[in-house]
Amino acid sequence: MTGTRLVLNAGAPALAARFVALRTELGVPETFPDDVLAEAEAAADRGPDDERLGVAGERADLRDVPFVTVDPPGSTDLDQAVHLERRPGGGYRVRYAIADVAAFVRPGGAIDAEAHARGQTVYCPDRRIALHPPVLSEGAASLLPDGDRPAVVWTIDLDDAGEVVTADVRRGTVRSTARLDYAAVQAALDAAGPGDRDTLPVLLAEVGTARAAVERSRGVCRCRVPSRRSCRAVTASRWSTARRSRSRSTTRRSRCSPGRWPRP
Repeated sequence: MTGTRLVLNAGAPALAARFVALRTELGVPETFPDDVLAEAEAAADRGPDDERLGVAGERADLRDVPFVTVDPPGSTDLDQAVHLERRPGGGYRVRYAIADVAAFVRPGGAIDAEAHARGQTVYCPDRRIALHPPVLSEGAASLLPDGDRPAVVWTIDLDDAGEVVTADVRRGTVRSTARLDYAAVQAALDAAGPGDRDTLPVLLAEVGTARAAVERSRGVCRCRVPSRRSCRAVTASRWSTARRSRSRSTTRRSRCSPGRWPRP
């Protein structure tokens, strides 16, 4: 990423107080109600409610698939995982897992009502306001590499050109093997040699390039706009706001653009 950076002095609590005031003005809640937290704790202790979902004993066992997550460093709310491999005879198999939060959230319950009221996770300069209580979003429902998790898993076979050959979606049980971050994956791609052709970074680049070509062939319009990122320094005394634009080389080598997958 390239861009300009504005550094703000946050040695005094005034800036943090303004973040709180802004959330208050916009109606962004700082905490979860007690009944929501209690229901979330009970759901985490109970585990996935597959009987309610009608899939008791029917989840696909995908724990032998070495899924990994790729997120910003230190992230614990991991709701997506991926596994890529080459298909015998050519092409690729893409497995994409989404955390099955529905297995923990009872329709009409306190968590469900609170999630509908919040609408989405809100990323603020100083903190993240989660959609679901942390015991779920960063624990029982997060695809952390510390055990089995319920997930909804897409299996998509592509040909050499990135076109979809077959697609399938089902509920399953997965076990992530690693928590990766974007910079580490990019560094691995940059350092990759001939013996690394079957590694995740190389396959991400190949599949992303192929899918981007498919996307362009459909006449998709893509707008590239700068993004902003606010981060706290290690000393916690300064904030920096950076305006970023994509690096062409990074985008070309590492973007995995899925285009439009078949809907389940």
